[in-house]
Amino acid sequence: MISVKRIKEPARFEADVRIPGTQWLAANPDAKRPSAFWSQCLSELRNGFSSLCGYAAMFVPTGTVDHYLSCRNHPQRAYEWSNYRFASSEMNNIKRAKDNKVLDPFEVKEGWFEILLPSLQMVLTATVPPALRNKAAYTLKHLKLQDDERVIRWRQSWYDLYLRGLPLEELRKKAPLIAAAVDKQIAAATLPRKKKPSTK
Repeated sequence: MISVKRIKEPARFEADVRIPGTQWLAANPDAKRPSAFWSQCLSELRNGFSSLCGYAAMFVPTGTVDHYLSCRNHPQRAYEWSNYRFASSEMNNIKRAKDNKVLDPFEVKEGWFEILLPSLQMVLTATVPPALRNKAAYTLKHLKLQDDERVIRWRQSWYDLYLRGLPLEELRKKAPLIAAAVDKQIAAATLPRKKKPSTK
């Protein structure tokens, strides 16, 4: 996960999403799933996240609206802009109704997570505040972000593109945590090696 700044509510959200959505809820109190009026503002949400999945921190060409507080548990938040996060369909399906048991992309700060090379596993760093370490660890485990085969393959596809010539600056836009891992690897390779002590 990476830090994401909160996004201003689109000017058309009230008319296109909140009002018709609230009316739909009132007319359909027993519905299992609210009508997806929120899709009207998917493009603004995606732009606010720079087309990066809020959980996997990698480029998603289309993506979905994730309700941070799920429609199942919080139907009254179904049509609230402040409750939306941009996510891949895979991450959205995995998260489901875990709600605020997992870290909010708007809550995460830069440097809390990193990718290890060459394994491409995601791990916590020492910068995660002690009060949030358990929540961060839960997020890694239950969203399968650490080492799930599918997410590793997803990371590997971006890393392979870099190895085949994708510019590092472009990798930063598409998979910023992988780019940070490459930066770290480059920095380590350029550090002067310590001289071995003389045996004389």
